[in-house]
Amino acid sequence: MEAYIAMPEGEGTFPGIILLQEAFGVNNHIRDVAARIAREGYVVVAPELFHRTAQRFESAYDNMATAMPHYHAITQEGVTADLQTAYDWLQQQPNVVREKIGSIGFCLGGRISFLANAVLPLSGAVSYYGGGIPALLGEAGKLHAPHLFFWGGQDTHIPQQQVQNIIEAVQAAGKDYINVVLSYAGHGFNCDARSSYNPDAAKEAWAMTLAYFENKLK
Repeated sequence: MEAYIAMPEGEGTFPGIILLQEAFGVNNHIRDVAARIAREGYVVVAPELFHRTAQRFESAYDNMATAMPHYHAITQEGVTADLQTAYDWLQQQPNVVREKIGSIGFCLGGRISFLANAVLPLSGAVSYYGGGIPALLGEAGKLHAPHLFFWGGQDTHIPQQQVQNIIEAVQAAGKDYINVVLSYAGHGFNCDARSSYNPDAAKEAWAMTLAYFENKLK
């Protein structure tokens, strides 16, 4: 499995973050997010989740059909192994604070970030418009860290009832969470390469994301 790595400048030790891709691969947008996080003082690893069916896969945002075979080929068992591998890599880096690891993911990656919080001893985890989380609600009782969720109120892919079901499952499991619905944003609002990009929502969610990581990982 290949992965994209972004390192902060300077000497010392830093928290680690596993960055989880959308269905369109570890593309320019995900690499840009990695660089932005690294500039805030985190060691970032973005694993290639489609590595079993493609190498360095990327597809255009208007060509979901290209991504679907790889999307459908991933399994919970396989992704769990990938998450453990990324976590173990961070643990081996001399500039990483081993007990301060977090995750963040977008769309597909939002779902995988939820799984990461359940299968790894994370200190923080963030999901942006995590489609597919309902299939993982059996893992809610295993969440290690308070989970930060972002949703677009105008998201036509993830109905608000689904969001409510997710939050109720986390509540029923007795786990801490932060749930943010930006009523004026749609799916993919954080990505400036997508037609659904909403600069206000992206800026506001990003500020909260950084504050959350500052609190949980630093």
